[in-house]
Amino acid sequence: MCRHLCYLGRTPITLRELLFDPPRSLVHQSYSPCDMRGGGTVNCDGFGAGWYAGGDAVRYRRAGPIWQDAGFAELAGRVSSSTVLAAVRNATVGMPVTETAAAPFTDGRWLFSLNGRIDGWPDAALPVAGTVPVRSLLTMDAPTDAALLWSVLRHRLGRGAEPGTALAELASEVLGAAPDSRLNLLLTDGHRAYATTVTHSLSVRQRPTVIASEPLDGDQAWQPVPDRRLVVADRDGYRVEELVA
Repeated sequence: MCRHLCYLGRTPITLRELLFDPPRSLVHQSYSPCDMRGGGTVNCDGFGAGWYAGGDAVRYRRAGPIWQDAGFAELAGRVSSSTVLAAVRNATVGMPVTETAAAPFTDGRWLFSLNGRIDGWPDAALPVAGTVPVRSLLTMDAPTDAALLWSVLRHRLGRGAEPGTALAELASEVLGAAPDSRLNLLLTDGHRAYATTVTHSLSVRQRPTVIASEPLDGDQAWQPVPDRRLVVADRDGYRVEELVA
C-alpha cells in the first residue's frame, strides 16, 4: 500500500537526515520495503513530506518516485524541522496516480496520511462519506479513499473532535462497513501525533519519538505496535491503546 512516518523531536532535524540517510530510510522503503503484508512490492506512485516552519504545515508532494526527484533531495538537505510527516505511495489499482493523491494531506496545522485502503471502494465508503457535507466531497484533493478519509477527518476536527478519538472512531466506522479494509492512519498537528494499526505494520521509538511503517535502522529501541491499536505520541514518548472496532 504505502509507507509513512512521523518525527517528533526536541531538536530540528533535516529532511535528508530523516528521509534519506538512515539505512532503512523512507527512500529505501520506497523501492525495497520489508513488511508490506501483501499490499504491493514498491512504493513509487508518488510521495510527500510535510513540516512546520513557525506556523501552519508546509508541504511538498509529487506524483513520481521519491528517488527520482533530484530537486527534493537537494531541498531535503536545506530544510529542518522538529516535526515531520512523510509518506511514499503504492496506489491501489484503479486509483489515480497524481500529485494531489499523494500524502500528506493538509489543512492549517494538520498533516494526514493513510497506509492502506478501503475494501470495496467506492460503494463500501458511502456510509462514511454521508457523514460530511457535500461540499467537502466536491473539494477533495483526489477521488481516492485516502482523500475521502481526510475530508471526513478534517470535518470532524473542525467541529472540535479530539484527534485521537476522531481517528479511532473513523477507523472503526470504516471497518464496520468494510471489515477487510487496511487502515493505518497517521495524523499530526505539529505537537502530537496519532496513529492506528489495522493490518499493516507500524513501529515506534522514543528519544526522539518516531512513528514509522518500518524501523529506519537496527536500533533495538524500535518497538512493533500490535494490530488494532491507537498510538498517541508527543516529544516525550508515546502510549498504545486498544482500538475499539
